[in-house]
Amino acid sequence: MNHQRFSARLRRANWLDLGDGERLLWYLVLLALVGDLLTTYVGLRAGLTETNPVARSALAQFGFLSLVALKAFAVGVGLAGRRLIPREYGALVPAGLALPWTLAVFVNLSLFV
Repeated sequence: MNHQRFSARLRRANWLDLGDGERLLWYLVLLALVGDLLTTYVGLRAGLTETNPVARSALAQFGFLSLVALKAFAVGVGLAGRRLIPREYGALVPAGLALPWTLAVFVNLSLFV
């Protein structure tokens, strides 16, 4: 794909023109992200430790806001990548973000029981 065709494709992409399923998945991403951050925060305050080595290192060096930054970076990569794939596969991006964060929420909640 040459540069001109790629640029034209990006200009044609309408960010607000999402299907209902994809829009719902982006809402799930937001909900899962907040849920993961909240359950992680509560778990850390209760004496649990972060198992993700990257997040654990960021926590040790920069504190809890580093987790927010890591999540924001992941969403940013997802949004940027979303623009590069055809519309019919667009739901894969929010699904790929929502699934692991939703699982993390349930794992975190199971540790509180």
